[in-house]
Amino acid sequence: MKFGIIVFPGSNCDRDMQWVSQGLLQQPTRMVWHQNSDLSDIDIVVIPGGFSYGDYLRCGAIARFSPALRATIEHAQAGKPVLGICNGFQILTEAGLLPGALVRNANLHFVCDRVPLTVERNDLLWTQNYQAGQTITLPIAHGEGRYHADAETLQALEDNRQVVFRYGGDGLGGNPNGSCNDIAGICNRQGNVMGMMPHPERASDGAIGGSDGLALFQGLVKTLVTA
Repeated sequence: MKFGIIVFPGSNCDRDMQWVSQGLLQQPTRMVWHQNSDLSDIDIVVIPGGFSYGDYLRCGAIARFSPALRATIEHAQAGKPVLGICNGFQILTEAGLLPGALVRNANLHFVCDRVPLTVERNDLLWTQNYQAGQTITLPIAHGEGRYHADAETLQALEDNRQVVFRYGGDGLGGNPNGSCNDIAGICNRQGNVMGMMPHPERASDGAIGGSDGLALFQGLVKTLVTA
């Protein structure tokens, strides 16, 4: 299985993701510059966190027009896995691969913390190594991480079970940014595209204080390698 990590001017979590895929999981990994539109050798596309194009206009608003993102849309439409983390989640919503938008945090402050999350479902490619209802802890670092959508879209997300992660766990509460319905991560209806604001790649190596995010990538590799 081969990872492709899209690198934009301003990306700053691309090497973190590379350490997980290539270092911890021992999987082939290609860093894909934003001007490159060839993803033919890639199995899973990861759009990492950071500040693509300096977050000018809106977070992800310019990145959506890059050649690499156009190729990512085709990759997703072919049913192949796409993961957007933090700024990557913002880019996926701007590109229309996921519904809703990520807007300024309710308190108007940048938040950098570790937060509890509830795993809403474990029947996805992304979450099969978790238990439904499990509480995990992942880092967050964002100023525009508040998930927002209109009432109709939110209802559709709930009805179609597209909410993958919610802030809070075991009754802990603690929505850090004011996201609608405590949403921390969602997928498309097919389940092959997922976006999340928390950083699983920053919680994959126990040497830096936590490994709750590693199961996400281990389950993904297990499925795709044996497919």
